[in-house]
Amino acid sequence: MVNDELLLEGLKRCKSLGALAMVHAENGDAVFEGQKRMIQLGITGPEGHALSRPPVLEGEATARAIRLAGFVNTPLYVVHVMSIDAMEEIAKARKSGQRVVGEPVVSGLVLDDSGLWDSDFATASKYVMSPPIRASGHDKALQGALSNGVLQLVGTDHCVFNSTQKAFGIDDFRKIPNGVNGIEERMHLVWDTMVESGQISITDYVRVTSTECARIFNIYPRKGAIIAGSDADIIILNPNSSFEINARSHHSRTDTNVYEGRRGKGKVEVTIAGGRVVWENNELKVVPGSGKYIEMPPFNYLFSGIDKADASYLSSLNAPVKRSKSTT
Repeated sequence: MVNDELLLEGLKRCKSLGALAMVHAENGDAVFEGQKRMIQLGITGPEGHALSRPPVLEGEATARAIRLAGFVNTPLYVVHVMSIDAMEEIAKARKSGQRVVGEPVVSGLVLDDSGLWDSDFATASKYVMSPPIRASGHDKALQGALSNGVLQLVGTDHCVFNSTQKAFGIDDFRKIPNGVNGIEERMHLVWDTMVESGQISITDYVRVTSTECARIFNIYPRKGAIIAGSDADIIILNPNSSFEINARSHHSRTDTNVYEGRRGKGKVEVTIAGGRVVWENNELKVVPGSGKYIEMPPFNYLFSGIDKADASYLSSLNAPVKRSKSTT
């Protein structure tokens, strides 16, 4: 956790460099207090993780980061928005005209926290991530916010650990490595949850999974578009094809999957990267070493008008006031 002084300095530095400031919004001091409280109550299992990090703390940290970014007048990107509390702060800021991006992740959109209360530790611990997966209701609210534009794009916060690593915290939830899977499942689950349900259009699906991501990270139209001059990165998704997710068949090295047994419609059948087929017939055809580093130029579109706004602010101050230095 960084204190407000460091956060302000970071925001100022990002603004000067044209870098997009990104924040993981939790109140570290309050979380530490919540963890102590759970241990004192004898709650040492994975459920203690969620109970020690309630939505109100995510909301508080989101609000504080937004206000400080507004004070500095620099764009802010809030990663892995998991709660109604945080989402509402983003909605309020965007309505006022502040440049704030809200990123839900797949786990927050499609899961609730019931898995953390599973009687089997290996099952419960695989759901531990931060901010935590929230109680039922938060998922639907985040889906609604994605559909109406309050939240702009879908990430994964992919960070996996196997069951042996998760077992480091079998006697103390504070020692459970934080992280869940999501990269392999994102496109399928967003389609099934958002498009198949009628919450967003096919065009919006492209926007929240690709185009807006490319625009925000300032690599559009090289990425995020199918036009002359763009990289030939394309997926072919069959909306009538079904999928089932399980740890036996996924390609991640972890032995668990938080979406275990989930079925839905909308399956990616072909993936093309740089004009070359890298996924087809459920077979990965990637050549090791073929990936390329993509540089993200500074000063994306969110910085447009920042200098003008700063100048307007300075002209509105009516200060400093010229005063006589009379001693009488």
